[in-house]
Amino acid sequence: MAKQKKQTTSGGRAPRPLLMAAIGVLAGIFSGIVKFGWEVPFPPRTPERNMTNPPQALLELFGLPPDVTHQTYSWLGNDLPWMSFMIHFAFAIFFGVLYCIIAEYWPKITLWQGMAFGIGVDIALHVIIMPLMGIVPAPWLQPSGELISELFGHMIWLWSIELVRHDLRSRALPRAKS
Repeated sequence: MAKQKKQTTSGGRAPRPLLMAAIGVLAGIFSGIVKFGWEVPFPPRTPERNMTNPPQALLELFGLPPDVTHQTYSWLGNDLPWMSFMIHFAFAIFFGVLYCIIAEYWPKITLWQGMAFGIGVDIALHVIIMPLMGIVPAPWLQPSGELISELFGHMIWLWSIELVRHDLRSRALPRAKS
């Protein structure tokens, strides 16, 4: 009977999917804040198109009424869309966990510090899936500034996930000294 080879990561350690999921949650929360920061100087939508933003449009597509999807809370006199924020962070956490677990088994996903994966997520969601669902217009009907903001925003977003993943993984699983 042939002996099975023990699966290891690129660092020679056994994969730790539960640890990576926990790191992914933290990386997702951090990256959601980073993405918000990116969108302040580079808004991803025109004010007209932001009247119902993509998270709100997605929830409405699933049957939630606009009076629910457009609910806000007030902070220092600013009305902020908490339903949109909930979807924003759920999206960031989901992809943070997914990325961190996949990176544990397939390190090539970390190409360009995760930015290649960010480009892939942007193309998959903002160029293909969301236009097909009718959540955003077809790419050729979107302002170029929106496409640029989303592309670079997704690259920075995934880079921040990779920075957290790499740092926390290194702290949790120190390399053996040779």
